[in-house]
Amino acid sequence: MEIYITDLQAYNEGHLVGRWIKLPLTTFELSQAISEVLCEGETVSESENHEELFISDYEADIEIDEYDDIYALNHLAEAMEEFNDNELLKLKFLVYEGYSEREVLDNGLDSYDVDIYDYRDNTSFTDTFELLASDFVDDGLFGEIPKSLEYYIDYSAIARDLRMDYCEFEPNVIGRVA
Repeated sequence: MEIYITDLQAYNEGHLVGRWIKLPLTTFELSQAISEVLCEGETVSESENHEELFISDYEADIEIDEYDDIYALNHLAEAMEEFNDNELLKLKFLVYEGYSEREVLDNGLDSYDVDIYDYRDNTSFTDTFELLASDFVDDGLFGEIPKSLEYYIDYSAIARDLRMDYCEFEPNVIGRVA
């Protein structure tokens, strides 16, 4: 997670003073980076008492607001750094569904019953929901299908029904909150 922190008072005075920082950092390193930006803002704008920052840009897997608490973001970055790919997809999906990433991390990712199906490695041009339908049939979720009837299964109809409960929140990644 990277954020661009900007000195608010210098910005309001017509100067763009800021820097990119890559989170997570130690509390000391983060405090030092913030202090350096505010000191540079005082020097450039030739005024004193620069105290406020805002986030003018970011590169992260989650949404970041310009006035988010930088220390809370640092804590969030620490927690996210330990996530595997599936856990990160789970968090992205919950955020997509309207949950607050901070709330999710406070409650624990495992306290949410989320199903994620990742088809990003699939290079076919098959509809993602049809792939999910095919997997459900192969896994026996519709019971035992006799070999003589396998060719009559309407995967597009099953996919249409799956769209009612699941959503594609990233290209070729489907999820649902159970």
